[in-house]
Amino acid sequence: MRARLSSLWRHVRTALVCCIGYALWALPHLAQAQAADMSERTRACTACHGEQGRAGPDGYYPRLAGKPADYLFHQLQNFQQGRRHYSPMQHLIAPLSEDYLRAMAEHFASQHPPYPAPPAATASAQVLARGKALVFEGDASRHIPACVHCHGHALTGVLPAVPGLLGLPRDYLNAQLGGWQTGQRHAHAPDCMAAIAKRLNDADVHALSQWLATQPVPAPSAAVAQRPARAGATAPLPTCGSAP
Repeated sequence: MRARLSSLWRHVRTALVCCIGYALWALPHLAQAQAADMSERTRACTACHGEQGRAGPDGYYPRLAGKPADYLFHQLQNFQQGRRHYSPMQHLIAPLSEDYLRAMAEHFASQHPPYPAPPAATASAQVLARGKALVFEGDASRHIPACVHCHGHALTGVLPAVPGLLGLPRDYLNAQLGGWQTGQRHAHAPDCMAAIAKRLNDADVHALSQWLATQPVPAPSAAVAQRPARAGATAPLPTCGSAP
């Protein structure tokens, strides 16, 4: 009896070792298969947003790659639920489940193709200086906070859901600021970006987009863990509906 039990245990042990070994071999291959599957399932996205979501060539389709997953997920929901308006996007994602949207967001957040060099500046030094001042200092007289207060001092975004502002085309930046100003783009309340954008005049928007679009993306380009502290601030920045 002992011999039979010993033999049985050897067979069970061998089977367990084989199963564990197979699992260790299969897991990375399964992850690769899932990544390849998502690449195929997001072909409709990359047709406009570029391979791996690196950005479209015409200046209107932004980079998706490497943006915070929560930001991408919230924007997909905003299109689906009518807070952002662009008919092709709304029709494309209308039938998709929340789980599918989340999987898409996580897929593009995990992509990190290199950024191209920024275009040369075409604006005057005065315009660029105004854009840089708004980015780093804001305009307290008009209650316009500095962009870096929410988007991070390196402007690469802040986790979990604030996007970076560098590496975006000037036309896209103009279009989005205009969308906030005209109500074509919304977020959950409190809609901080809408309030800020409506305080900007045309010269401000021009200066911001000119300066931001001509800045190189730093390395590392990933979103940071927390927003920078504000010198002399007595109260924390609010949690805005753009990043619930």
